Amino acid sequence: MINFNKKINILPRWIIAFLDGFIMFQCAIFAFWLRANFDWVALADYQVGRAAGAYLLIGSLVMFFTKSYVGIVRHTSLSDGLLLLRTTVITGVLAYLLDIGYSMYVVPGMHFLPLSVLVITSVLSLSLLMVYRLFVKEVFRLIKNKVEPDLPEKDVLIFGAGEAGILIHQAISKSSQYKFNVHGFLDDDPSKQKKKIEGVRVHGGLELLDTLVKEKGVKELIISVLELSPARKREIIDRCITLNIHALTITPVNEWVDGGAKTGSLREVNIEDLLSRDAIMLKNKNVASYLQGKTILVTGAAGSIGSEICKQVARANPGFLIMLDKAESPLHEQEIRLESEFQDLGLQTVLADVTDEATLDHLMKTYRPEVIFHAAAYKHVPMMERYPVQAVRCNILGTKTVADLAVKYGVEKFVLVSTDKAVNPTNVMGASKRIAEMYIQSLDKKLRESSNGGTRFITTRFGNVLGSNGSVIPLFKEQIKKGGPLTVTDANVTRYFMTIPEACDLVLEAGVMGNGGEIFVFDMGEPVKIIDLARKMIHLSGKKPDEDIMIRITGLRPGEKLYEEVLNDQEKSLETHHPKIKIAQVRPGNFNEVNLEIALLMDMEGNEGEMTLVGQMKKMVPEFLSHKSRFEAIDQKAIAQELKP
Repeated sequence: MINFNKKINILPRWIIAFLDGFIMFQCAIFAFWLRANFDWVALADYQVGRAAGAYLLIGSLVMFFTKSYVGIVRHTSLSDGLLLLRTTVITGVLAYLLDIGYSMYVVPGMHFLPLSVLVITSVLSLSLLMVYRLFVKEVFRLIKNKVEPDLPEKDVLIFGAGEAGILIHQAISKSSQYKFNVHGFLDDDPSKQKKKIEGVRVHGGLELLDTLVKEKGVKELIISVLELSPARKREIIDRCITLNIHALTITPVNEWVDGGAKTGSLREVNIEDLLSRDAIMLKNKNVASYLQGKTILVTGAAGSIGSEICKQVARANPGFLIMLDKAESPLHEQEIRLESEFQDLGLQTVLADVTDEATLDHLMKTYRPEVIFHAAAYKHVPMMERYPVQAVRCNILGTKTVADLAVKYGVEKFVLVSTDKAVNPTNVMGASKRIAEMYIQSLDKKLRESSNGGTRFITTRFGNVLGSNGSVIPLFKEQIKKGGPLTVTDANVTRYFMTIPEACDLVLEAGVMGNGGEIFVFDMGEPVKIIDLARKMIHLSGKKPDEDIMIRITGLRPGEKLYEEVLNDQEKSLETHHPKIKIAQVRPGNFNEVNLEIALLMDMEGNEGEMTLVGQMKKMVPEFLSHKSRFEAIDQKAIAQELKP
């Protein structure tokens, strides 16, 4: 395929500038001829050559500054017309001032550029410059269609007839990949409806989408509104999914090169755009002021949540940031990113396991962190069901080790990143996180009851994080890329979802507002059906579910449950300053009892079998009932014991 766009753009701009200057020069001569009523004898009374040359010189200088000669073959639009108008007006004004100066100081009373000639020249120049641009544009279009007859066609509508919509229309009209047939604009603004922009009709609002899809055969809708509410965007995308048409949106304006849109300014709709609720916005100024100047430790710093916490902490201008993780390559990459983005940031990376007490003790003693965000954890349910010992070591022992050292070295606040899977757990991972919650809550209670006070321990709970490592979204994207099928464990499985920034906002917010002992949770709206999520992602990729890409039900995995909960039946919640943040009322246990039970657990981890280990976890968390797991045998045995007379 010949890339005609690229070939034609090689045309030197000086040629375009030369043509513009030639037109302006000839218009000046014609204006004098018109002034003389086409009388060659009368024309001799004027300094035609000097005047036309002066007008050309001034016009050339003005064109150099306005760049009116740029982009002639790409598009000619209202903005181009306004630029030409500005160029000709400035040229006329400067020429008029030059003429006044000439008549006052060079040849008194002599005008070599009469005002009437200037007006005629300016009007003619503007008209001809615009006409020849439109002519070149049309010729360019015709030649392009001849040279590139095999370009695949796309029948599209553009939602948004504002500035962004116009720029996107201009961008796709010169695409070298597709021939875009734009069948019109849609816009919510009644003042724009029924008008033509860029020669394209603004039909009306979203209610006309159904009709236009049927009548025009539209296959894509480009959403090109700079400021669009999440609810409205979700409504538009859901409509596209219902009509089985592909939805595209635009990248943020700050990503547009040189202020212009390109076909690369279009992107696929993110699944984050389809959350069944508006994005939760915190923007608490106290977060930045609290973290400013402090030494911050983030464990699990290379993970999805930990890395975003580090980034947001770095923006708050901390005194020093310590990033700890046992994953070498991701930690190294995170270090490079932050050093590049925050060049004045005091930063230290530590490659270590959170169960390595000696290393952590030395770290705490050396840097004396004031705030700890504990995000290090094993989180994959089926994996931890196979390796419960690792869940106990990382999620329980790791949390206990960091928490105990936080008390030892006088850390102000310790924020635990937990999960909704800790509520009525059906798997080892969720139970291990619940035991971690129990430990820091009981430890906080013990410290509050002592006269010394000490470290304040806070817990945050949230659901599945969109786009996090190992989550369902990256999995679905990869499966779509391979042509499917998309694997869903059960048609009825639902999950709460939140974005990575939302999750990290909660963690940071909790670090500021927490007084110790609280479990903060988000009001995450209604849960999302995973199978619906799969269908939407297929639609968003431009494919049809169950036709182009299949969905396969694989069955629930070990430890997996159909739905998640933020609170259990015995827990209530308290309101906070933010309507979307709640505090779960969970009565903390006795520290000595919890500490003793964890000690027993640790002893079993080294000396007993997995059944005994998980059995002890079930004693500590009575609501822990295994599901689709080999550990169901423990529950069945316990039930049998209870039924014995």
